[in-house]
Amino acid sequence: MASTYTQPMLRDNALAGKTIIVTGGGTGLGRAMTTYFLQLGANVTITSRKLDVLEATAAELRQQTGGKVLAVACDVRKYDAVEAMLARTYEEFGRVDVLLNNAAGNFISPTERLSHKAFDVIVDIVLKGSYNCTLAVGKRWIAEQQPGTILNIVTTYASVGSAFVVPSATAKAGVLALTRSLAVEWAKYGIRSNAIAPGPFPTEGAWSRLFPEPLASQLDPAASVPLKRVGQYQELANLAAYLVSDFSAYVNGEVVTIDGGEWLNGAGEFNKLSALTPDMWDQIEKTMRR
Repeated sequence: MASTYTQPMLRDNALAGKTIIVTGGGTGLGRAMTTYFLQLGANVTITSRKLDVLEATAAELRQQTGGKVLAVACDVRKYDAVEAMLARTYEEFGRVDVLLNNAAGNFISPTERLSHKAFDVIVDIVLKGSYNCTLAVGKRWIAEQQPGTILNIVTTYASVGSAFVVPSATAKAGVLALTRSLAVEWAKYGIRSNAIAPGPFPTEGAWSRLFPEPLASQLDPAASVPLKRVGQYQELANLAAYLVSDFSAYVNGEVVTIDGGEWLNGAGEFNKLSALTPDMWDQIEKTMRR
């Protein structure tokens, strides 16, 4: 039973007939979600700036899943490029049902060490990229009177902030506001807007950049998670597939945290007392009784 969370969740063909755009879909979590969407019968367009990586991923996923996946190079920071990617998707598949804003960037640094250009790099990819794609797709859905679903990947610190990743926290907070705002405004058009806030899901690219050696060996990402493990890709893919499927038709404006309880563990004022031994608690109890 311990490994059931690594198994697919939805029934076969649960996404059949749907076309999904996944930004940052060539690697890591984007690739994992794309793989499951294809397995469930969806057509998927994956985008990023690196066409060679996208095409390699697309070829592998076609062979692995038998699904239809289109690789389109797109810099989401540029609205014209987003429009071109969207046009190419409609040309290939004839429709778009879901937008998954997953493209991101991040690095850890004391904020005073950052240049304004460092802020631009992260905010432009995460926030500007998300609203560029959202606006382009949303305008078309509304004009064609077609319902649709937007799913944004944020972070657990989007609502509370986090030191040393300030550009990311700033950008993700904006995406969170975008999610909740459009959930209300665009619901009348049949457009749902939700988000996922993942905790530690180690990816080779992101985690090696965020935690270079020897820091990576000293910082165990699972240590602050009450469940004492990191997330598995399929767990995130299961949640994403549910939120873009018709099974979640009444879920709108929601941000689902999937982090094993990590952010709650860091939020509680006395959570660090979990490090106390039974003997220490005995001493505290005696003191309180006195």
